[in-house]
Amino acid sequence: MLQIKNLSVRFHETNFFLDNISFTLGKNETLGIVGESGSGKSISSLAIMGLLNSNADIQGEVLFNKVNLLDLNDHEFQKIRGKEIAMIFQEPMSSLNPTLSCGYQVAEILKRHTSLSKQEIYDEVISLFKKVKLPRPEQIYSAYPHEISGGQKQRVMIAMAVACKPKVLIADEPTTALDVTVQKEIINLLKELQVSEKMGVIFISHDLSLVSEITDSLIVMYKGKIVEEGNSKDVFLNPKENYTKALINSKPDLSVRLKNLPTVSDFMNNMVDHTIITDEERTSIHNTIYEKPPLLEINNLKKEFVSNSSWFSKPSKITAVNEVSFKIYEGETLGLVGESGCGKTTLGRTILQLEKATSGQIIYRGKDITKISKSDLKKLRKDIQIIFQDPFSSLNPRIPVGKAIIEPMTVHNILSSNKERKEYVINLLQKVGLEAEHFNRYPHEFSGGQRQRIGIARTIALQPKLIICDESVSALDVSVQAQVLNLLNQLKSEFNFTYIFISHDLSVVKYMSDQLLVMNHGKIEEIGEADSIYDSPKTSYTKTLINAIPKGL
Repeated sequence: MLQIKNLSVRFHETNFFLDNISFTLGKNETLGIVGESGSGKSISSLAIMGLLNSNADIQGEVLFNKVNLLDLNDHEFQKIRGKEIAMIFQEPMSSLNPTLSCGYQVAEILKRHTSLSKQEIYDEVISLFKKVKLPRPEQIYSAYPHEISGGQKQRVMIAMAVACKPKVLIADEPTTALDVTVQKEIINLLKELQVSEKMGVIFISHDLSLVSEITDSLIVMYKGKIVEEGNSKDVFLNPKENYTKALINSKPDLSVRLKNLPTVSDFMNNMVDHTIITDEERTSIHNTIYEKPPLLEINNLKKEFVSNSSWFSKPSKITAVNEVSFKIYEGETLGLVGESGCGKTTLGRTILQLEKATSGQIIYRGKDITKISKSDLKKLRKDIQIIFQDPFSSLNPRIPVGKAIIEPMTVHNILSSNKERKEYVINLLQKVGLEAEHFNRYPHEFSGGQRQRIGIARTIALQPKLIICDESVSALDVSVQAQVLNLLNQLKSEFNFTYIFISHDLSVVKYMSDQLLVMNHGKIEEIGEADSIYDSPKTSYTKTLINAIPKGL
């Protein structure tokens, strides 16, 4: 059905982004494409969709039903794009138009490619929303993207992609940054749609466990080339290339805790460290941590939001955090998990005092910080810091990264001169795996993994005591993720940091955490030693979360 022959892509006179790749996709087949950022995964899908910039030099053939799509003009391609070949993009928030309602954006596809009436289009969109299991489809039809959750936005994108029953569906990281339960629902949904519409699916993802579960065949890409391909089961069970072995082994193993996660470069250079943290060592570490008084104590914390009222209804209260109590100790990593909307991020923002607690206490080093003055709050900002999920959006694109790191140091009077601060920041950049020359570069000049390291450098520049990591590795490839997790653990050991580690990736949370806190609808569902909860979850909700983790082969 789809045949890629000797496809090469380069921009201007740069090196090839895609270098002579070939593969086929059959009806009802799911083809997985894996590889690190920059390997060419998304470029290949954009080439198939005819969405590359006009400055791209494209050679080879993209044959769809024996027609070379590269020979079509824009008008001819528009008849195929969205109708015969569709794509679910990686980031629904940036792919959906924020000024148009969700229903209108799906209806637009049907209006362009079908002869249905206005009422028939509306009915079909509602039917699609029901098919992708969106709640309250009539309301979501009129809702704007910012008014629905991340999982719901992803479902709107899927509805848009399958609206015209395409023959080929390209899913580019369709489950990135989604909770495991939502991810499982979306994967099941895609499989159902594939069977009913007999679609061929290209599934691009950095989650190798997930890819191994749902794909028939697999392509492994590295620096624009296909380095390994074949039946998914065969490739995952018997990888031939070191690069493939590296990708498979970079993700934390739920059954064992390595001292350092192996990275791609470790495998490529035969430098994998197989040292394991034993149960005895872990117990000894915990005994040392928990014999001290708590660094942070949360007592019956509640955070309510009041929804906007209309002329005809009273304001309603939403309880995002509901009577939560726990303790965290210096040098500890507390893992915080739960589905979207469970209150994880709100809890983190309330601890940071970015949200005002409705009631309860947040006791930091013996002092209730919900009642401190503005001057004391400014000092607290230095002690409690956050590493954001998306470092690119949290960095000012017009300021070099060195200056962005120095700015908060100046505010908090860390070191006495800008010369000292610059030397300190350069040393810090090197500590997080960057170079001194990166000091004067701008955020857009870095990869995703490098930007995350800059975010970490900016956070630790203030020498904080408690760091909240809010989905700080969720959008990273497994190899880059391994590097960042190793870095966080190294810095924790060196500076005695305390982490609250929020993530939807439960295998990562288990690897990082000493204690685990499971939240559900604003309340604590379960709390205890991380390994114990994974081995013997007490509540059905926790069991559901753990069972939703892709197990792979």
